[in-house]
Amino acid sequence: MTTPGSAPQPEEIEKGTSLWQDAWHRLRKNRLAVICGWTLIGLVIACVVGPWLSPHGFNDQNLARGFQAPNTSFWFGTDLHGRDLLVRTLKGGRISLAVGLCATLVSLTVGVSWGAIAGYVGGKTDDLMMRIVDSLYSLPFTIFVILLVVFCDAFAKKYQLGSSWNLIILFAAIGAVEWLTMARIVRGQIIALRRQEFIEAAISLGLGRSRIIFRHMVPNVLGPVIVYTTLTIPAVMLLEAFLSFLGLGIQAPMSSWGSLLKDGADNMEERWWLLVFPGLFFSLTLFSLNFLGDGLRDALDVRASKD
Repeated sequence: MTTPGSAPQPEEIEKGTSLWQDAWHRLRKNRLAVICGWTLIGLVIACVVGPWLSPHGFNDQNLARGFQAPNTSFWFGTDLHGRDLLVRTLKGGRISLAVGLCATLVSLTVGVSWGAIAGYVGGKTDDLMMRIVDSLYSLPFTIFVILLVVFCDAFAKKYQLGSSWNLIILFAAIGAVEWLTMARIVRGQIIALRRQEFIEAAISLGLGRSRIIFRHMVPNVLGPVIVYTTLTIPAVMLLEAFLSFLGLGIQAPMSSWGSLLKDGADNMEERWWLLVFPGLFFSLTLFSLNFLGDGLRDALDVRASKD
């Protein structure tokens, strides 16, 4: 009500919330996803900062202290060469996480671009691009990656390119086969958006195809892309661990969780700590990524946002 002589007060306008704000509120209610997110952050910080805080070096060898069980000086014990397993586990975590993130980034870049172009252009271009994806799907991924890694490793040794090429080879080889599902997901989302009013308005304004695709359509499919990315990282880390377990991944003196698990499996009957501690770090990271991905999937569900 207004009193005589006083100006009417404007009604307060209720502020709305965006899809991302609603998703964040729903994610915070998922305690398991939040716990896994903080666990993942803690693991990353430990792998990055931990080796610097340890009094033992990553490659400090002393055969006299080889195969020591966990004790007050070496919390995770030592390996055959007397190296601190805790430092090597944390250092190996850097490699495994870097391979998972970088190979997923390669997969993300190729898959999103391929799927977005195929879904927007349509017609014969779409048919050709997706038939290529279907053909690549028919290849045995693991064998293809193994052959690619062996070929590139032989090429690097022939021309003496250095040990750092092992990481680059893993990034390229794993990323080259992990983008196919991402392309299909993005293509389906782009086809659903192609006839939306804001896309027709952008076309009527004379905007170019590349600007419409990457400035207007791709940002609107980030929800499914983010969810699938969190599920791709553990798949990539598992593949890297498998290759390292076969001796085709990270080469000594560098280490990853996969190579440490291989060493632990060779000595698991008498030196259990060589397998248990790297396995715990690896399993905890995979569980955290998977449960966080499930939480993001539920939080970014558009149908749930309408409830």
